[in-house]
Amino acid sequence: MNTAGGAAVQRPRPRPHAERVLVCLSYCGGGTAPFRQWAEALPDDVELALICYPGREARFGTPFARVWTELRDDVVRSVRGLTGRPYILFGHSMGSWVAFETAAELERLGVAPPEALVVSGGVAPHKRRETPRDDVPRSDDSADALVRWMRDLGQVSPAIAAEPELLNIAVDLLRADLAVTESYEFVEGSRVSVPLRVLYGTEDLAPFADVERHWRGLTRGPYQAVELPGGHFYTPEVWSRLPQWCTLPVPGAAAPTR
Repeated sequence: MNTAGGAAVQRPRPRPHAERVLVCLSYCGGGTAPFRQWAEALPDDVELALICYPGREARFGTPFARVWTELRDDVVRSVRGLTGRPYILFGHSMGSWVAFETAAELERLGVAPPEALVVSGGVAPHKRRETPRDDVPRSDDSADALVRWMRDLGQVSPAIAAEPELLNIAVDLLRADLAVTESYEFVEGSRVSVPLRVLYGTEDLAPFADVERHWRGLTRGPYQAVELPGGHFYTPEVWSRLPQWCTLPVPGAAAPTR
C-alpha cells in the first residue's frame, strides 16, 4: 500500500502514468477499506486514490476532526496534491457532502477542480436536516444505539461485530464523524460548476425524486441522477460496479483536456 500526504492519500494499486485519478471519500464512521477492491475494476488509465480521514487506519494516531471545517480543510489539502492530472471526486453518504464542499472550496481557491463530481447515497447537503430523526443517530446516542444503526445499515461486518475491541473502535469513529456532521452548516447559494452525477439506492431513506431535485440546483454544469438497486450501500454487485458510474462522462460534459 503506497501512501502520501502523511498517509492521508492511499493508492491500493499505484498507476503513476494513468491519465486520470478517481479520488474517493468515505461515509460517516468509515475508512478506505470498502473502496480498495475498486482498484481491480478500474481501467488501466485510471488510478484509485483513497482519502483517509483523521483518526483511522493509517492515521489512527491523528486526532479526529472536531468540526466540519477541519475535516473539509484536511481533505482539501490531500486532494490538492492530486490535481496534477485530471481527476474525478467521489463521495458516499457523508462523503457526498465532503466531496461537494471540497470541490466548491477548490474552485474558490482557484485550484484545478475535478473533471466530474460523483455523489452517492447522500441527500443534498442543504436538505440533510429534513431527514427523519429516527433514521439518523446523533453523536450523543448510546453505544448500543450506534451499533444497532450500523448493523441495520450494513455498515459493520460480522467479523467486527464479534470483536468487542474492534466494535468499540467502530463506535468511536462513528461518534466522532456524527459530531462533525452536526457542526456542518451549508452556506446558502453554494454551487459548483463541474459536471455532477448523483447515485442513489431504490431502497434508501429519502425518495429518489426528492434527492434528484435537490441536488440538481447545486451545479452550474451538466447533471445526471441515477437510481440503482439496493439500499444505502446498494447491493454487493452494484457496489463493485460503482467505479464504472464514476468514470463514465456525465451526459453533456465536455471531454476532459489532457
